[in-house]
Amino acid sequence: MAEGIWWTAPAESESGRRIMVSGRRDVEKFRSNPRFNIRVEVSWPYPPDAEGFPDEPTALLMEEAQEALEAAFKKDPVAVLTGVFTGDSRRDWIFYTLSTHIFGRKLNEALASLPVLPLEISAENDPGWEAYDEMAEAEIKMD
Repeated sequence: MAEGIWWTAPAESESGRRIMVSGRRDVEKFRSNPRFNIRVEVSWPYPPDAEGFPDEPTALLMEEAQEALEAAFKKDPVAVLTGVFTGDSRRDWIFYTLSTHIFGRKLNEALASLPVLPLEISAENDPGWEAYDEMAEAEIKMD
Protein backbone atom coordinates (compact mmCIF):
# COMPACT_ATOMS: atom_id res chain seq x y z
CA MET A 1 0.00 0.00 0.00
CA ALA A 2 1.29 3.41 -0.94
CA GLU A 3 2.09 5.61 2.04
CA GLY A 4 -0.16 8.61 2.56
CA ILE A 5 -2.94 7.15 0.44
CA TRP A 6 -3.96 4.68 3.17
CA TRP A 7 -4.89 4.93 6.85
CA THR A 8 -5.03 2.04 9.32
CA ALA A 9 -7.02 1.75 12.54
CA PRO A 10 -8.04 -1.03 14.93
CA ALA A 11 -11.72 -1.92 15.01
CA GLU A 12 -13.96 -4.66 16.36
CA SER A 13 -15.49 -7.44 14.26
CA GLU A 14 -19.13 -8.48 14.56
CA SER A 15 -17.98 -11.31 16.87
CA GLY A 16 -16.19 -8.84 19.15
CA ARG A 17 -12.62 -9.66 18.11
CA ARG A 18 -9.99 -7.07 17.17
CA ILE A 19 -9.41 -6.46 13.47
CA MET A 20 -7.19 -4.03 11.61
CA VAL A 21 -8.90 -1.84 9.03
CA SER A 22 -6.96 -0.08 6.26
CA GLY A 23 -8.84 2.38 4.09
CA ARG A 24 -7.88 4.23 0.96
CA ARG A 25 -8.21 8.02 0.97
CA ASP A 26 -7.83 9.01 -2.69
CA VAL A 27 -10.99 7.49 -4.13
CA GLU A 28 -12.79 10.58 -5.42
CA LYS A 29 -12.03 10.06 -9.12
CA PHE A 30 -13.57 6.58 -8.89
CA ARG A 31 -16.40 7.57 -6.57
CA SER A 32 -17.42 10.48 -8.82
CA ASN A 33 -17.71 8.10 -11.78
CA PRO A 34 -21.24 6.63 -11.62
CA ARG A 35 -20.04 3.48 -13.40
CA PHE A 36 -18.03 2.45 -10.29
CA ASN A 37 -21.14 1.37 -8.44
CA ILE A 38 -20.47 -2.29 -7.66
CA ARG A 39 -18.83 -3.21 -4.35
CA VAL A 40 -16.89 -6.48 -4.53
CA GLU A 41 -15.64 -8.25 -1.42
CA VAL A 42 -12.85 -10.79 -1.85
CA SER A 43 -12.46 -12.79 1.38
CA TRP A 44 -9.70 -15.17 2.42
CA PRO A 45 -10.59 -17.25 5.49
CA TYR A 46 -7.54 -18.65 7.31
CA PRO A 47 -6.69 -20.62 10.45
CA PRO A 48 -5.97 -17.88 13.01
CA ASP A 49 -3.34 -17.50 15.66
CA ALA A 50 -4.52 -16.89 19.24
CA GLU A 51 -5.34 -13.25 18.39
CA GLY A 52 -7.28 -14.10 15.20
CA PHE A 53 -4.58 -13.03 12.75
CA PRO A 54 -2.84 -15.08 10.01
CA ASP A 55 0.42 -16.90 10.62
CA GLU A 56 3.52 -15.47 8.95
CA PRO A 57 3.54 -17.67 5.80
CA THR A 58 -0.14 -16.92 5.18
CA ALA A 59 0.36 -13.20 5.83
CA LEU A 60 3.24 -13.12 3.33
CA LEU A 61 1.14 -14.88 0.67
CA MET A 62 -1.72 -12.45 1.35
CA GLU A 63 0.62 -9.51 0.81
CA GLU A 64 1.86 -11.06 -2.43
CA ALA A 65 -1.73 -11.48 -3.60
CA GLN A 66 -2.60 -7.91 -2.65
CA GLU A 67 0.42 -6.51 -4.48
CA ALA A 68 -0.56 -8.49 -7.60
CA LEU A 69 -4.13 -7.18 -7.41
CA GLU A 70 -3.03 -3.57 -6.86
CA ALA A 71 -0.62 -3.78 -9.82
CA ALA A 72 -3.28 -5.29 -12.10
CA PHE A 73 -5.85 -2.61 -11.32
CA LYS A 74 -3.30 0.19 -11.51
CA LYS A 75 -2.40 -0.96 -15.02
CA ASP A 76 -6.06 -1.37 -16.03
CA PRO A 77 -8.21 0.72 -13.66
CA VAL A 78 -11.50 -1.17 -13.97
CA ALA A 79 -11.61 -1.48 -10.16
CA VAL A 80 -10.12 0.24 -7.13
CA LEU A 81 -9.09 -1.35 -3.85
CA THR A 82 -10.72 0.79 -1.14
CA GLY A 83 -10.37 -1.24 2.05
CA VAL A 84 -8.59 -4.14 3.70
CA PHE A 85 -9.88 -5.82 6.87
CA THR A 86 -7.63 -8.36 8.63
CA GLY A 87 -8.46 -10.32 11.75
CA ASP A 88 -11.07 -12.66 13.24
CA SER A 89 -9.86 -15.49 10.95
CA ARG A 90 -10.22 -13.67 7.62
CA ARG A 91 -8.88 -10.97 5.35
CA ASP A 92 -11.35 -9.02 3.26
CA TRP A 93 -10.34 -6.87 0.31
CA ILE A 94 -13.01 -4.37 -0.70
CA PHE A 95 -13.10 -3.10 -4.28
CA TYR A 96 -15.42 -0.88 -6.25
CA THR A 97 -15.71 -1.79 -9.91
CA LEU A 98 -17.69 -1.06 -13.03
CA SER A 99 -18.17 -4.71 -14.08
CA THR A 100 -18.15 -7.98 -12.16
CA HIS A 101 -17.29 -9.85 -15.36
CA ILE A 102 -14.21 -7.75 -16.11
CA PHE A 103 -13.27 -7.71 -12.40
CA GLY A 104 -13.33 -11.52 -12.26
CA ARG A 105 -11.18 -11.83 -15.37
CA LYS A 106 -8.61 -9.34 -14.03
CA LEU A 107 -8.60 -11.02 -10.61
CA ASN A 108 -7.81 -14.39 -12.18
CA GLU A 109 -5.08 -12.88 -14.37
CA ALA A 110 -3.51 -11.07 -11.41
CA LEU A 111 -3.41 -14.18 -9.21
CA ALA A 112 -2.49 -16.71 -11.92
CA SER A 113 1.12 -17.07 -10.75
CA LEU A 114 0.10 -17.86 -7.15
CA PRO A 115 -1.13 -21.19 -5.80
CA VAL A 116 -4.90 -21.71 -5.72
CA LEU A 117 -6.21 -19.50 -2.92
CA PRO A 118 -9.28 -20.16 -0.72
CA LEU A 119 -11.07 -17.01 -1.84
CA GLU A 120 -14.75 -16.23 -1.41
CA ILE A 121 -16.16 -13.47 -3.59
CA SER A 122 -19.39 -11.53 -3.27
CA ALA A 123 -20.72 -8.42 -4.98
CA GLU A 124 -23.48 -5.92 -4.37
CA ASN A 125 -24.66 -2.70 -5.90
CA ASP A 126 -23.51 0.28 -3.82
CA PRO A 127 -23.90 3.35 -6.06
CA GLY A 128 -23.71 5.75 -3.10
CA TRP A 129 -20.62 4.07 -1.63
CA GLU A 130 -22.44 3.71 1.70
CA ALA A 131 -20.22 0.78 2.76
CA TYR A 132 -17.11 2.87 2.05
CA ASP A 133 -18.48 5.73 4.18
CA GLU A 134 -19.15 3.32 7.03
CA MET A 135 -15.56 2.03 6.87
CA ALA A 136 -14.18 5.58 6.72
CA GLU A 137 -15.79 6.31 10.10
CA ALA A 138 -12.99 4.21 11.69
CA GLU A 139 -10.44 6.80 10.52
CA ILE A 140 -12.55 9.67 11.83
CA LYS A 141 -12.71 8.01 15.26
CA MET A 142 -8.88 7.95 15.34
CA ASP A 143 -8.59 11.75 15.02
